[in-house]
Amino acid sequence: MEEFVYNEERDGKWGVFMYNIITIERKYASGGNEIGKRLAEALGYKLYDRNIIMEAAQKLDIPFFQIEGLEESGSGGMFLNLYRTPLGGLSDHKDLPLADKLFLEEKRIIEEAAKEGNCVIVGRASGYILKEWENNLRVFIYAEHDKRIQRAIEREGIQRSEAEAALKTNDKRRSSFYNSVTNQEWSDPKCYELYMNAGKLGIDLCVRMLMEAVKG
Repeated sequence: MEEFVYNEERDGKWGVFMYNIITIERKYASGGNEIGKRLAEALGYKLYDRNIIMEAAQKLDIPFFQIEGLEESGSGGMFLNLYRTPLGGLSDHKDLPLADKLFLEEKRIIEEAAKEGNCVIVGRASGYILKEWENNLRVFIYAEHDKRIQRAIEREGIQRSEAEAALKTNDKRRSSFYNSVTNQEWSDPKCYELYMNAGKLGIDLCVRMLMEAVKG
């Protein structure tokens, strides 16, 4: 596998990293977003998360108020399926539904990010999109139900009943989106190199472990 030189000097030595793309799928309120952000900061990598969908929506001239309804809600139709959709833009898919166009534009952004390298990409089936890239480390973050509920309550300032509903809604949305565009199961460990229980390990340890994994 090709190695990639990281451009920061540490303790008088240059770090040599094996992975310069990290793609993260995560269960709602598992800490996956925070792990992605902190990992990107620690490595000096560029973070792609919600900025992917914002950039895609801007490219397609989709108003901000429509984004939430389209986000992670691909139709699962034949044209969207990643087995049959060529890499690239939208030139051959002008008649697709808006949600599908949005995803294909996100896909293009993810591919461009991978070409540049030194990036952490959260969600959007990015691990599958880039599964042929040897320098891509695919990660799935999860946590026990009760810890996710507590995190949602603390982070979102919501009641337990609202947190329970949010877990079900967001996990279903993410899994349905991933499954529909990949023909694989979102939470299947075989789709990832690392499957991490952030509820048990903690955010700090997950970040440290991922930094070691990036070095190979």
